[in-house]
Amino acid sequence: MIITISGKPGSGKSTVARLLAKRLGYRHYSVGDFMRQIAKEKKISLLELSNIAEQGIETDSRLDDMQIKLKGQDNFVLDSRLGWHFLPNSLKIFLEVDDKTAAKRIYRDMRKEEKENMTLEDTEKSIRRRIKSEKERYKEYYGLNPYDKRHYDLVMDTNRQAPEKVVRIILNFLEGQLPHHP
Repeated sequence: MIITISGKPGSGKSTVARLLAKRLGYRHYSVGDFMRQIAKEKKISLLELSNIAEQGIETDSRLDDMQIKLKGQDNFVLDSRLGWHFLPNSLKIFLEVDDKTAAKRIYRDMRKEEKENMTLEDTEKSIRRRIKSEKERYKEYYGLNPYDKRHYDLVMDTNRQAPEKVVRIILNFLEGQLPHHP
């Protein structure tokens, strides 16, 4: 089984995907980690990388290729804004969160490479800019909106949910999706 987890920045995609993969004994892949790696290589922030990505498809193409290469594998969890698009046979999950909660989570993480997140207010503004940037870019490049909930099999609000509880809900949902053998 392939599970793709998408959602807004700060929704818990990576944390939930990592915990879910561990519980299932699956591999975990994270496009967010890959993006941070690219930003670090270039010595820029994620927001700066997003701005560069708006100027051309090179950055997104690198991320797309990584996801497409996963098609031959099975039993993994991928957290990615567009994983559902590149792995259409996956179980598609979207994690929702409001901007204030997301900003608190991201700010609390205090990732050094994310220079735009030095204050809680800056972090919230950065989230809104990232979402706007992604919506525009993905509409132009792929003709789609990754934040449209109709793309997903399960949509969850993570505002007041601990990651472990989100994972339990997903596991319960999975039990209903898997064929049962007598």
